[in-house]
Amino acid sequence: MRRKYIETLCREIAMRHDYLHEPIHTIYIGGGTPSLLDEEQLTLLFTNIDYTAATEITIECNPDDITPQYASMINRLPINRVSMGAQTFNDSRLRFIRRRHSSNDIELAVKLLRDAGTANISIDLMYSFPGETMDEWQNDIDHALALGVEHLSAYSLMFEENTPLHLMLTEGRIKETEEELSAAMYYALIDRLTSAGYEHYEISNFALSGYRSQHNSSYWNATPYMGIGAAAHSFDITSRQWNVPDIDSYMAAVSRGELPMEHEELDMDTRYNDTVMLRLRTCEGINLNALADDFGNKYRNACLNSARRYIDDGMLKHTDDGRLRLTRRGLFVSDMIMSDMMMV
Repeated sequence: MRRKYIETLCREIAMRHDYLHEPIHTIYIGGGTPSLLDEEQLTLLFTNIDYTAATEITIECNPDDITPQYASMINRLPINRVSMGAQTFNDSRLRFIRRRHSSNDIELAVKLLRDAGTANISIDLMYSFPGETMDEWQNDIDHALALGVEHLSAYSLMFEENTPLHLMLTEGRIKETEEELSAAMYYALIDRLTSAGYEHYEISNFALSGYRSQHNSSYWNATPYMGIGAAAHSFDITSRQWNVPDIDSYMAAVSRGELPMEHEELDMDTRYNDTVMLRLRTCEGINLNALADDFGNKYRNACLNSARRYIDDGMLKHTDDGRLRLTRRGLFVSDMIMSDMMMV
């Protein structure tokens, strides 16, 4: 099944060879569990991708999938960055969110990758677990810093509908973390990581100098991208496309020479809203002059007008170089600010 899926990906790549009109600069192998793919399957994939101009090629891995053999394989391939979902170093919480790995697996995976030559590692962390204390979260940060990874992402635990966690919440078996404590955890993360030399370059992302995620930065900068595979999304400035999520339907369509995707043309308001949402997430913020160049003064003025209440409240800063940036106070309530600044 995995081999057949990879062959289908290669067919889709061939069918869409003219979608992007410039060389590929970043590649991200993610979604599902790509660390289950073997060397032959990954080699076949790279044989069908022109990665000669790519400066960052990432693969997502589960910590428990990293063996000495797998770490060595990564470094025989064009992959130069690994992203791992550590989530937490508390073993009981890992079991709570049904992760297979342990905290020891995370530390061992980093060591194995380093020993094999991987010089760019990112880990994901999660906070605001039900019942989690500030001391426990600080302990997770301690462990993350001790690993010395180049990049770190951190997200508050979400209770998405139709998941076991959401069911436990609705049944009253667990409680959400109080907003005040969740905010304190977020600010503690910022303070600890920036003190340790990490740049807080996006709401949830931190990097040592020179190690920002180039791929994710492309999303935030509205760079066109092409997604390959079931449920993959693509973007070419004026439209979005997404493949059907069902793997069997996806493979059957591609085998017939069809692209199994839906398509949405983006009007000016939608493109403006996307720009506000994505750019405001970054430390550079919204460049109002560039906004006027791309969308016209109407949108620039609308953006500035909707931002004024948050500027007055100290949640946004209007800088001397014509940018809107979130302040420290605005970071934790960024979703509210972005929503209020969008065209309805």
